[in-house]
Amino acid sequence: MANFSYKAVRRDGVVIKGAMDALHIVDLEARLEKTGCELISAKSKSAGFSFLQKKITRRDLIDFFVYMEQMILAGVPIVESLDDFKQGLDASELKNIVGDLAEKIQSGNTLSEAMDSSNAVFSTLMIELVKVGEKSGRLATIFGEIKDALKWQDELIAQTKKIIMYPAFVGTVVFAVLCFMMIYLVPQMVGFIANMGGELPFHTKLLMTVSDIFVNYWYLILSTPVVIFFAIKTTINKSTSARLWFDKNILKVPGVGGVLKKIILARFASNFALLYRSGIGVLEGLRITRGVVDNAYVAKEIDFIHEQVTEGTGIADAFARTQLFPQLVMRMIRVGEQTGALDKSLVNVSYFFNRDVEDSIDKLQSMIEPAMTVILGLILGWVMMSVLGPIYDLIGNMEL
Repeated sequence: MANFSYKAVRRDGVVIKGAMDALHIVDLEARLEKTGCELISAKSKSAGFSFLQKKITRRDLIDFFVYMEQMILAGVPIVESLDDFKQGLDASELKNIVGDLAEKIQSGNTLSEAMDSSNAVFSTLMIELVKVGEKSGRLATIFGEIKDALKWQDELIAQTKKIIMYPAFVGTVVFAVLCFMMIYLVPQMVGFIANMGGELPFHTKLLMTVSDIFVNYWYLILSTPVVIFFAIKTTINKSTSARLWFDKNILKVPGVGGVLKKIILARFASNFALLYRSGIGVLEGLRITRGVVDNAYVAKEIDFIHEQVTEGTGIADAFARTQLFPQLVMRMIRVGEQTGALDKSLVNVSYFFNRDVEDSIDKLQSMIEPAMTVILGLILGWVMMSVLGPIYDLIGNMEL
Protein backbone atom coordinates (compact mmCIF):
# COMPACT_ATOMS: atom_id res chain seq x y z
CA MET A 1 0.00 0.00 0.00
CA ALA A 2 1.36 3.41 -1.03
CA ASN A 3 0.84 6.83 0.47
CA PHE A 4 -0.61 9.37 -2.00
CA SER A 5 -0.74 13.13 -1.85
CA TYR A 6 -3.85 14.24 -3.70
CA LYS A 7 -5.94 17.19 -4.84
CA ALA A 8 -9.70 16.68 -4.87
CA VAL A 9 -12.91 18.69 -5.10
CA ARG A 10 -15.73 18.32 -2.62
CA ARG A 11 -19.39 18.25 -3.60
CA ASP A 12 -19.75 21.87 -2.52
CA GLY A 13 -17.01 22.83 -5.03
CA VAL A 14 -14.21 23.43 -2.53
CA VAL A 15 -10.80 22.14 -3.67
CA ILE A 16 -8.92 20.28 -0.95
CA LYS A 17 -5.45 18.76 -0.62
CA GLY A 18 -4.37 15.90 1.57
CA ALA A 19 -2.66 12.53 1.89
CA MET A 20 -4.14 9.04 2.04
CA ASP A 21 -2.95 5.42 1.90
CA ALA A 22 -4.28 3.36 -1.01
CA LEU A 23 -3.34 0.34 -3.07
CA HIS A 24 -3.31 2.35 -6.31
CA ILE A 25 -4.88 5.38 -7.98
CA VAL A 26 -8.21 3.65 -8.64
CA ASP A 27 -8.39 2.57 -5.00
CA LEU A 28 -7.60 6.15 -3.91
CA GLU A 29 -10.36 7.49 -6.15
CA ALA A 30 -12.86 5.02 -4.66
CA ARG A 31 -11.87 5.96 -1.12
CA LEU A 32 -12.32 9.68 -1.85
CA GLU A 33 -15.71 9.10 -3.43
CA LYS A 34 -16.86 7.50 -0.18
CA THR A 35 -16.02 10.76 1.60
CA GLY A 36 -17.90 12.86 -0.96
CA CYS A 37 -14.85 14.03 -2.93
CA GLU A 38 -13.83 13.68 -6.55
CA LEU A 39 -10.13 13.13 -7.33
CA ILE A 40 -8.42 15.75 -9.47
CA SER A 41 -4.78 14.63 -9.31
CA ALA A 42 -2.59 12.41 -7.15
CA LYS A 43 1.05 11.51 -6.70
CA SER A 44 2.58 8.63 -4.81
CA LYS A 45 4.69 10.02 -1.97
CA SER A 46 6.42 6.70 -1.37
CA ALA A 47 7.44 6.12 -5.00
CA GLY A 48 10.44 8.44 -4.99
CA PHE A 49 11.49 7.79 -1.44
CA SER A 50 10.90 4.06 -0.94
CA PHE A 51 14.63 3.54 -0.48
CA LEU A 52 14.43 5.77 2.60
CA GLN A 53 11.75 3.67 4.25
CA LYS A 54 12.75 1.62 7.23
CA LYS A 55 12.98 -2.08 6.49
CA ILE A 56 11.17 -4.61 8.65
CA THR A 57 13.33 -6.04 11.44
CA ARG A 58 12.73 -8.82 13.92
CA ARG A 59 12.12 -6.21 16.62
CA ASP A 60 9.35 -4.73 14.45
CA LEU A 61 7.68 -8.14 14.19
CA ILE A 62 7.96 -8.61 17.95
CA ASP A 63 6.23 -5.24 18.50
CA PHE A 64 3.54 -6.23 15.98
CA PHE A 65 2.69 -9.53 17.68
CA VAL A 66 2.84 -7.98 21.17
CA TYR A 67 0.34 -5.32 20.09
CA MET A 68 -1.94 -7.80 18.33
CA GLU A 69 -1.91 -10.13 21.33
CA GLN A 70 -2.99 -7.34 23.67
CA MET A 71 -5.69 -6.05 21.32
CA ILE A 72 -7.21 -9.48 20.69
CA LEU A 73 -7.22 -10.17 24.45
CA ALA A 74 -9.07 -6.87 24.89
CA GLY A 75 -11.71 -8.00 22.39
CA VAL A 76 -10.80 -5.56 19.61
CA PRO A 77 -11.50 -6.92 16.07
CA ILE A 78 -8.48 -7.77 13.93
CA VAL A 79 -9.05 -5.06 11.31
CA GLU A 80 -9.41 -2.35 13.95
CA SER A 81 -6.31 -3.67 15.72
CA LEU A 82 -4.33 -3.50 12.50
CA ASP A 83 -5.55 0.03 11.75
CA ASP A 84 -4.68 1.20 15.28
CA PHE A 85 -1.22 -0.33 15.06
CA LYS A 86 -0.66 1.24 11.66
CA GLN A 87 -1.55 4.72 12.91
CA GLY A 88 1.28 4.58 15.43
CA LEU A 89 3.92 3.77 12.83
CA ASP A 90 6.15 6.13 10.90
CA ALA A 91 6.52 5.70 7.14
CA SER A 92 8.03 2.26 6.75
CA GLU A 93 7.67 -1.04 4.95
CA LEU A 94 5.91 -2.44 8.02
CA LYS A 95 3.26 0.29 7.84
CA ASN A 96 2.56 -0.63 4.23
CA ILE A 97 2.37 -4.34 5.09
CA VAL A 98 -0.03 -3.76 7.99
CA GLY A 99 -2.23 -1.63 5.74
CA ASP A 100 -2.24 -4.42 3.13
CA LEU A 101 -3.26 -6.95 5.78
CA ALA A 102 -6.24 -4.84 6.82
CA GLU A 103 -7.29 -4.35 3.19
CA LYS A 104 -7.11 -8.06 2.37
CA ILE A 105 -9.06 -9.05 5.47
CA GLN A 106 -11.77 -6.53 4.57
CA SER A 107 -11.85 -8.12 1.10
CA GLY A 108 -12.71 -11.50 2.63
CA ASN A 109 -9.33 -13.11 3.30
CA THR A 110 -8.36 -14.59 6.63
CA LEU A 111 -5.39 -13.16 8.52
CA SER A 112 -3.23 -16.17 7.66
CA GLU A 113 -4.09 -15.83 3.96
CA ALA A 114 -3.25 -12.13 4.06
CA MET A 115 0.04 -12.85 5.81
CA ASP A 116 0.88 -15.53 3.23
CA SER A 117 0.70 -12.98 0.41
CA SER A 118 2.71 -10.25 2.16
CA ASN A 119 5.99 -10.53 0.24
CA ALA A 120 7.53 -13.20 2.51
CA VAL A 121 7.57 -10.85 5.51
CA PHE A 122 5.99 -13.53 7.67
CA SER A 123 7.63 -16.96 7.81
CA THR A 124 5.84 -20.20 7.02
CA LEU A 125 6.00 -21.06 10.71
CA MET A 126 4.15 -17.87 11.68
CA ILE A 127 1.50 -18.39 9.00
CA GLU A 128 0.86 -22.01 10.00
CA LEU A 129 0.57 -21.06 13.67
CA VAL A 130 -1.90 -18.28 12.86
CA LYS A 131 -3.99 -20.80 10.85
CA VAL A 132 -4.11 -23.00 13.95
CA GLY A 133 -5.11 -20.01 16.05
CA GLU A 134 -7.92 -19.09 13.64
CA LYS A 135 -9.30 -22.63 13.62
CA SER A 136 -9.04 -23.15 17.38
CA GLY A 137 -10.11 -19.66 18.46
CA ARG A 138 -6.83 -19.20 20.36
CA LEU A 139 -5.41 -16.43 18.19
CA ALA A 140 -4.26 -14.30 21.13
CA THR A 141 -2.42 -17.29 22.62
CA ILE A 142 -0.75 -17.99 19.27
CA PHE A 143 0.32 -14.35 18.96
CA GLY A 144 1.89 -14.62 22.41
CA GLU A 145 3.76 -17.81 21.50
CA ILE A 146 5.05 -16.29 18.25
CA LYS A 147 6.17 -13.23 20.22
CA ASP A 148 8.05 -15.39 22.73
CA ALA A 149 9.63 -17.42 19.93
CA LEU A 150 10.80 -14.26 18.15
CA LYS A 151 12.29 -12.86 21.35
CA TRP A 152 14.14 -16.11 21.92
CA GLN A 153 15.39 -16.15 18.32
CA ASP A 154 16.52 -12.54 18.69
CA GLU A 155 18.62 -13.50 21.71
CA LEU A 156 19.95 -16.56 19.92
CA ILE A 157 20.97 -14.55 16.85
CA ALA A 158 22.65 -12.00 19.13
CA GLN A 159 24.68 -14.84 20.60
CA THR A 160 25.54 -16.08 17.11
CA LYS A 161 26.76 -12.64 16.09
CA LYS A 162 28.69 -12.44 19.34
CA ILE A 163 30.61 -15.61 18.58
CA ILE A 164 31.36 -14.51 15.01
CA MET A 165 31.95 -10.77 15.37
CA TYR A 166 34.30 -10.85 18.35
CA PRO A 167 36.93 -13.14 16.77
CA ALA A 168 36.53 -11.26 13.48
CA PHE A 169 37.14 -7.92 15.21
CA VAL A 170 40.15 -9.12 17.19
CA GLY A 171 41.57 -10.87 14.13
CA THR A 172 41.16 -7.69 12.08
CA VAL A 173 43.01 -5.67 14.72
CA VAL A 174 45.89 -8.18 14.77
CA PHE A 175 46.04 -8.19 10.96
CA ALA A 176 46.02 -4.37 10.86
CA VAL A 177 48.89 -4.23 13.37
CA LEU A 178 50.82 -6.78 11.31
CA CYS A 179 50.31 -4.77 8.11
CA PHE A 180 51.43 -1.55 9.82
CA MET A 181 54.57 -3.19 11.13
CA MET A 182 55.49 -4.93 7.88
CA ILE A 183 54.70 -2.05 5.54
CA TYR A 184 55.85 0.96 7.57
CA LEU A 185 57.81 0.09 10.71
CA VAL A 186 59.97 -2.87 9.70
CA PRO A 187 61.35 -1.36 6.43
CA GLN A 188 62.76 1.58 8.39
CA MET A 189 64.41 -0.69 10.94
CA VAL A 190 65.64 -3.15 8.32
CA GLY A 191 67.24 -0.34 6.32
CA PHE A 192 69.29 0.61 9.34
CA ILE A 193 70.30 -3.01 9.99
CA ALA A 194 71.30 -3.62 6.37
CA ASN A 195 73.65 -0.61 6.46
CA MET A 196 75.49 -2.01 9.47
CA GLY A 197 77.00 -4.77 7.40
CA GLY A 198 77.82 -8.22 8.69
CA GLU A 199 76.04 -11.52 8.34
CA LEU A 200 72.34 -11.38 9.20
CA PRO A 201 70.65 -14.28 11.02
CA PHE A 202 68.01 -16.36 9.27
CA HIS A 203 65.04 -14.94 11.21
CA THR A 204 66.10 -11.40 10.26
CA LYS A 205 66.35 -12.37 6.57
CA LEU A 206 62.92 -13.97 6.85
CA LEU A 207 61.51 -10.78 8.35
CA MET A 208 62.99 -8.72 5.54
CA THR A 209 61.48 -11.09 2.94
CA VAL A 210 58.04 -10.95 4.54
CA SER A 211 58.26 -7.18 4.80
CA ASP A 212 59.18 -6.90 1.10
CA ILE A 213 56.16 -9.04 0.19
CA PHE A 214 53.87 -6.77 2.20
CA VAL A 215 55.39 -3.60 0.69
CA ASN A 216 55.31 -4.81 -2.91
CA TYR A 217 52.07 -6.79 -2.87
CA TRP A 218 50.03 -5.03 -0.17
CA TYR A 219 47.06 -4.64 -2.51
CA LEU A 220 46.93 -8.41 -3.06
CA ILE A 221 47.25 -9.13 0.66
CA LEU A 222 44.39 -6.75 1.49
CA SER A 223 42.12 -7.76 -1.38
CA THR A 224 42.65 -11.54 -1.29
CA PRO A 225 40.54 -12.17 1.87
CA VAL A 226 37.71 -10.07 0.40
CA VAL A 227 37.88 -11.88 -2.95
CA ILE A 228 37.94 -15.28 -1.26
CA PHE A 229 34.95 -14.34 0.91
CA PHE A 230 32.79 -13.23 -2.01
CA ALA A 231 33.96 -16.18 -4.16
CA ILE A 232 32.89 -18.64 -1.46
CA LYS A 233 29.61 -16.79 -0.90
CA THR A 234 28.81 -16.75 -4.62
CA THR A 235 29.70 -20.41 -5.03
CA ILE A 236 27.55 -21.66 -2.16
CA ASN A 237 24.65 -19.47 -3.28
CA LYS A 238 24.72 -20.83 -6.83
CA SER A 239 25.67 -24.47 -6.18
CA THR A 240 23.49 -26.74 -4.05
CA SER A 241 26.28 -29.28 -3.62
CA ALA A 242 28.77 -26.57 -2.59
CA ARG A 243 26.27 -25.18 -0.08
CA LEU A 244 25.71 -28.66 1.36
CA TRP A 245 29.46 -29.32 1.63
CA PHE A 246 30.09 -25.93 3.25
CA ASP A 247 27.22 -26.20 5.75
CA LYS A 248 28.27 -29.72 6.73
CA ASN A 249 31.93 -28.93 7.23
CA ILE A 250 31.47 -25.61 9.01
CA LEU A 251 29.85 -27.58 11.82
CA LYS A 252 33.14 -29.51 12.18
CA VAL A 253 35.35 -26.44 12.68
CA PRO A 254 37.02 -26.78 16.09
CA GLY A 255 35.44 -24.50 18.68
CA VAL A 256 33.11 -22.45 16.50
CA GLY A 257 31.50 -25.36 14.63
CA GLY A 258 30.24 -27.08 17.75
CA VAL A 259 28.61 -23.90 19.02
CA LEU A 260 26.95 -23.16 15.67
CA LYS A 261 25.57 -26.70 15.58
CA LYS A 262 24.05 -26.27 19.05
CA ILE A 263 22.50 -22.95 18.02
CA ILE A 264 20.91 -24.52 14.92
CA LEU A 265 19.58 -27.52 16.84
CA ALA A 266 18.26 -25.29 19.63
CA ARG A 267 16.34 -23.25 17.07
CA PHE A 268 14.98 -26.40 15.44
CA ALA A 269 13.87 -27.94 18.75
CA SER A 270 12.23 -24.72 19.95
CA ASN A 271 10.23 -24.17 16.74
CA PHE A 272 9.28 -27.84 16.44
CA ALA A 273 8.04 -27.82 20.05
CA LEU A 274 6.02 -24.67 19.39
CA LEU A 275 4.33 -26.21 16.35
CA TYR A 276 3.65 -29.54 18.06
CA ARG A 277 2.24 -27.85 21.16
CA SER A 278 -0.08 -25.78 18.95
CA GLY A 279 -1.62 -28.92 17.47
CA ILE A 280 0.36 -29.29 14.24
CA GLY A 281 1.36 -32.88 13.49
CA VAL A 282 4.89 -34.26 13.58
CA LEU A 283 5.25 -34.58 9.80
CA GLU A 284 3.94 -31.10 9.11
CA GLY A 285 6.08 -29.71 11.93
CA LEU A 286 9.19 -31.28 10.44
CA ARG A 287 8.34 -29.88 7.01
CA ILE A 288 7.94 -26.36 8.39
CA THR A 289 10.96 -26.35 10.71
CA ARG A 290 13.36 -27.49 8.00
CA GLY A 291 12.95 -24.03 6.52
CA VAL A 292 14.11 -22.20 9.65
CA VAL A 293 17.35 -24.04 10.44
CA ASP A 294 19.33 -22.05 7.82
CA ASN A 295 21.76 -24.93 7.21
CA ALA A 296 21.49 -27.16 4.13
CA TYR A 297 23.07 -30.17 5.85
CA VAL A 298 20.77 -30.04 8.89
CA ALA A 299 17.78 -29.43 6.59
CA LYS A 300 18.73 -32.57 4.64
CA GLU A 301 18.89 -34.55 7.88
CA ILE A 302 15.43 -33.25 8.86
CA ASP A 303 14.15 -34.42 5.47
CA PHE A 304 15.59 -37.83 6.29
CA ILE A 305 13.76 -37.82 9.65
CA HIS A 306 10.56 -36.87 7.80
CA GLU A 307 11.00 -39.81 5.42
CA GLN A 308 11.67 -42.23 8.26
CA VAL A 309 8.60 -41.12 10.25
CA THR A 310 6.47 -41.29 7.08
CA GLU A 311 7.54 -44.91 6.60
CA GLY A 312 6.45 -45.75 10.14
CA THR A 313 9.67 -45.37 12.15
CA GLY A 314 9.28 -44.04 15.68
CA ILE A 315 10.16 -40.38 16.22
CA ALA A 316 13.01 -41.10 18.62
CA ASP A 317 14.44 -43.81 16.34
CA ALA A 318 14.25 -41.50 13.32
CA PHE A 319 16.07 -38.77 15.22
CA ALA A 320 18.71 -41.25 16.42
CA ARG A 321 19.58 -42.32 12.86
CA THR A 322 20.76 -38.80 11.93
CA GLN A 323 23.53 -38.67 14.57
CA LEU A 324 22.83 -34.96 15.02
CA PHE A 325 21.73 -35.16 18.63
CA PRO A 326 23.70 -36.30 21.70
CA GLN A 327 22.52 -39.30 23.73
CA LEU A 328 21.03 -37.18 26.52
CA VAL A 329 18.80 -35.39 24.02
CA MET A 330 17.77 -38.69 22.45
CA ARG A 331 16.72 -40.03 25.84
CA MET A 332 14.60 -36.90 26.40
CA ILE A 333 12.85 -37.36 23.04
CA ARG A 334 12.32 -41.07 23.61
CA VAL A 335 10.76 -40.50 27.03
CA GLY A 336 8.58 -37.71 25.62
CA GLU A 337 7.35 -39.95 22.81
CA GLN A 338 6.57 -42.82 25.19
CA THR A 339 4.74 -40.63 27.73
CA GLY A 340 2.86 -38.50 25.18
CA ALA A 341 4.65 -35.34 26.33
CA LEU A 342 6.84 -34.81 23.28
CA ASP A 343 6.30 -31.03 23.30
CA LYS A 344 7.65 -30.76 26.86
CA SER A 345 10.62 -32.94 25.97
CA LEU A 346 11.39 -30.73 22.96
CA VAL A 347 11.19 -27.62 25.14
CA ASN A 348 13.64 -29.26 27.53
CA VAL A 349 15.89 -30.10 24.58
CA SER A 350 15.78 -26.46 23.48
CA TYR A 351 16.63 -25.31 27.01
CA PHE A 352 19.49 -27.84 27.14
CA PHE A 353 21.00 -26.56 23.88
CA ASN A 354 20.44 -22.90 24.77
CA ARG A 355 22.19 -23.25 28.12
CA ASP A 356 25.00 -25.21 26.47
CA VAL A 357 25.36 -22.50 23.81
CA GLU A 358 25.73 -19.75 26.42
CA ASP A 359 28.37 -21.77 28.30
CA SER A 360 30.23 -22.61 25.07
CA ILE A 361 30.27 -18.98 23.91
CA ASP A 362 31.62 -17.80 27.26
CA LYS A 363 34.35 -20.46 27.18
CA LEU A 364 35.23 -19.71 23.58
CA GLN A 365 35.49 -15.98 24.23
CA SER A 366 37.64 -16.59 27.30
CA MET A 367 40.00 -18.57 25.04
CA ILE A 368 40.00 -16.20 22.05
CA GLU A 369 41.30 -13.15 23.88
CA PRO A 370 44.44 -14.76 25.36
CA ALA A 371 45.04 -16.67 22.10
CA MET A 372 45.01 -13.44 20.09
CA THR A 373 47.23 -11.80 22.70
CA VAL A 374 49.73 -14.66 22.42
CA ILE A 375 49.72 -14.45 18.61
CA LEU A 376 50.30 -10.71 18.67
CA GLY A 377 53.02 -11.16 21.28
CA LEU A 378 54.77 -13.78 19.16
CA ILE A 379 54.71 -11.49 16.13
CA LEU A 380 56.09 -8.57 18.14
CA GLY A 381 58.72 -10.83 19.71
CA TRP A 382 59.82 -12.08 16.30
CA VAL A 383 60.10 -8.54 14.95
CA MET A 384 62.03 -7.27 17.98
CA MET A 385 64.36 -10.28 18.01
CA SER A 386 65.01 -9.96 14.28
CA VAL A 387 65.71 -6.22 14.56
CA LEU A 388 67.51 -5.95 17.88
CA GLY A 389 69.47 -9.22 17.58
CA PRO A 390 71.86 -7.98 14.86
CA ILE A 391 72.25 -4.67 16.73
CA TYR A 392 73.28 -6.44 19.92
CA ASP A 393 75.68 -8.63 17.92
CA LEU A 394 77.25 -5.57 16.35
CA ILE A 395 77.65 -3.86 19.73
CA GLY A 396 79.19 -7.03 21.17
CA ASN A 397 81.72 -7.24 18.32
CA MET A 398 82.66 -3.58 18.77
CA GLU A 399 83.37 -4.15 22.47
CA LEU A 400 85.65 -7.04 21.60
